[in-house]
Amino acid sequence: MSATQKKVVFASSLGTVFEWYDFYLYGAMASIIAKQFFSGLDEGSAYIFALLTFAAGFVVRPFGALVFGRLGDMVGRKYTFIVTILIMGLSTFIVGVVPSYDSIGVAAPLIVIFLRLLQGLAMGGEYGGAATYVAEHAPKGRRGAYTAWIQTTATLGLALSLLVVLGTRLMVGDSAFEDWGWRLPFLLSILLLGVSVYIRLHLSESPVFLRMKAQGLRSSAPVTESFTRPKRLKTVVLALVGLTAGQAVVWYCSQLYVLFFLTHWLRVDSTLATVMVATSLLLGAPFFVLFGALSDKVGRKPVIMLGCLLAAVSYFPVFNALTAAANPALAMAQASHRVTVTADPAECSWQLNLSGSARLASSCDRAKQALAAASVSYFNVAGRVGVPAIIHVGSVAVARDSEQDVSRPEARRQAEAFKAAVDQALADAGYPTAADRSQIHTLRVMSLLTYLVILVAMVYGPMAATLAEMFPTRIRYTSVSLPYHIGNGWLGGLLPTIAFAVVAQTGDMYSGLWYPVIVAGMTAVVGTVWLKETKGVDLDNVE
Repeated sequence: MSATQKKVVFASSLGTVFEWYDFYLYGAMASIIAKQFFSGLDEGSAYIFALLTFAAGFVVRPFGALVFGRLGDMVGRKYTFIVTILIMGLSTFIVGVVPSYDSIGVAAPLIVIFLRLLQGLAMGGEYGGAATYVAEHAPKGRRGAYTAWIQTTATLGLALSLLVVLGTRLMVGDSAFEDWGWRLPFLLSILLLGVSVYIRLHLSESPVFLRMKAQGLRSSAPVTESFTRPKRLKTVVLALVGLTAGQAVVWYCSQLYVLFFLTHWLRVDSTLATVMVATSLLLGAPFFVLFGALSDKVGRKPVIMLGCLLAAVSYFPVFNALTAAANPALAMAQASHRVTVTADPAECSWQLNLSGSARLASSCDRAKQALAAASVSYFNVAGRVGVPAIIHVGSVAVARDSEQDVSRPEARRQAEAFKAAVDQALADAGYPTAADRSQIHTLRVMSLLTYLVILVAMVYGPMAATLAEMFPTRIRYTSVSLPYHIGNGWLGGLLPTIAFAVVAQTGDMYSGLWYPVIVAGMTAVVGTVWLKETKGVDLDNVE
């Protein structure tokens, strides 16, 4: 690797790490965001709404891909992703100074949502630029290894955000962090922004783009060329369905959703969970380069498809093993004292109260809310019409009367008595209120978490090289960006929200895994059958 190539890889990767840090910082503090900006809703709905706001940044990423991809193909790679990092850094900084819901009311969440949308637009232009830029500097036969450094940045950015949040929490204390300390990691982004802009200003333009520009072969309408010509559109769709869709759900399930799973369902202390996940990200980071380099030898397709297949067949056993390792008492209680809710299906409402207006007063709703508040996984059993809901904890039954047509004091008394009875039944059955640190099998947990990151490395390490090789130079920035960000923005970015919503509705804490399993399995099949190997493609091909 020449000095120029090292500078390109280092500068592009470092700037992208900082941009991913900005993007994932919100997700690392979703529970606090819920309290600060969505406190007007009940606890469960506030958390879901915070996740939806997190997801909003992902939803608009394809639109950012169109805007900045077009600029990148017409104006150049370098200055386009300087603009994207400016938008990202400033938006992140402003989140740190927005007053809470208690201070300015509904304006607070609206401002945060707007800033999150700006972040998503910026990220839509970032990845395609960085991946294309490094790929066009890389020598033939080493493209997978070179671009794999870019692929580490999302993981390292997530790890950095987790470590900064953890460090800040330890520095100021839990109480102060919940109150005002959470703002500090957002404010830090202004320093990272300055470093990133300085570095990128000293980069040169892509030599492949300059040669194309000198020949007068730049596209005047890259969006039209990418998505209206049948041949190009077919390639874009195949890149989405047979490549980025599976990669996206594996990435977000194995690195982000697993943190929610540990803290919310397994009740692992948030500090400890953050340390373990961040450590696994750092342990797994070298595998991105390893699999990128391996794809230069054996091909991109075998590595990526094998990763998708392994994820599809191993997610359920791995997450079950994670439960047994991180919270053995919970695993034993679930095995010996199964929790069920027997209720008239007609009484059971949709469990997500996003508007805050639904009362959810039926016996079924109240029973499910009691178990959700305790983060207890349960199964639904259809009961007789008109019969109040019954929670079974093993052989112990706890009935819940409806609060309809009763006075508020009586409803409150019923609720308190029911909660006390449920809590007692769960305690008697051995259900812990929190994971016991002394019982956590740390080595086993770390092994499982690192395995999940290795899966990400398999599907993501060769991804940048694969996408760059699928499209010609004159429309590469645009064509790479859109399928990547539809996959990662919509299918992957919405995973935590969708998975959490599925679990909230079904009660089974593992049911959310069906989403990544199905999508990863689909990609493994489609990619294996229809995706062409791209290793060795000439990137100077303009058309």
